[in-house]
Amino acid sequence: MLKVFITGANGQVGWELQRTAPEGVDVIAINSNELDITHREQVEQLFALHKPDWIINAAAYTAVDKAEEEPEKAHAVNATGAENLALSAKAHNARMIQISTDFVFDGTQSTHYKPGDTPNPINVYGKTKWEGEKAVQQALGDKAIIVRTSWVYSSHGNNFVKTMLRLMQERDELGIVSDQIGTPTYAKGLAEFLWLLTRKEKVKGIYHYSDAGVASWYDFAVAIMEEGFASGKLEKLLNIVPICSSQYPTSAQRPSCSVLDRTVILKEIGVESVHWRDALRCMLSEMA
Repeated sequence: MLKVFITGANGQVGWELQRTAPEGVDVIAINSNELDITHREQVEQLFALHKPDWIINAAAYTAVDKAEEEPEKAHAVNATGAENLALSAKAHNARMIQISTDFVFDGTQSTHYKPGDTPNPINVYGKTKWEGEKAVQQALGDKAIIVRTSWVYSSHGNNFVKTMLRLMQERDELGIVSDQIGTPTYAKGLAEFLWLLTRKEKVKGIYHYSDAGVASWYDFAVAIMEEGFASGKLEKLLNIVPICSSQYPTSAQRPSCSVLDRTVILKEIGVESVHWRDALRCMLSEMA
């Protein structure tokens, strides 16, 4: 039986990994209260105890704006923590999937970002996630897989979809940024892709996974409103106004366009993602 160690068990991706785990897999799901991945000794003790075949690192410091104020904490989790896991994976002959982000790119490229494109993060979160990527690859080499994804949401946890639904119930008008472009990604589909990778012996390197299509945050919000209303999650439609990033200043700078190229997963893995709006509809149908 394949034994898989999942960190960040209480997060969106960690939760989806647990509920989509295939048969024949022994899942060891650990949350931050049970393991502090920034402590090398704790990580090694857990690996020695469980001896997993795979580690999927879904633990991360994801508060993008707060990371600007707490760069040491972000680095400790996203870089040092990832390295600790990779070093123990190497010591126990395990493979590792490190989940990363579109925020490793600066967003200035006019075409979709390919896995081989050079990162150039413009905020602390992106920088620490890139540092984590490099540390994992350096420790594990071909036994490491980096999966970059974008704009993740789920029926579990806090995310943009749930925030929008709450605000849409409370207000009659919302201003949403329209000049940041990417792709929303349903965490359930991402989790199923990650499980598929554990079944592929020769897979290695960097992969980009997101749902299909492109959207701005404004487009995403409009879709949430329309699908939320159609599914009975919202009682009314409201006015959503497109605004520029300059009208909604944040501590962290965001990439203006960070769409990920998924060609490699189509060719090598045979995975064809659903369109982000169809995925959104599925997620809303799951919400109580």
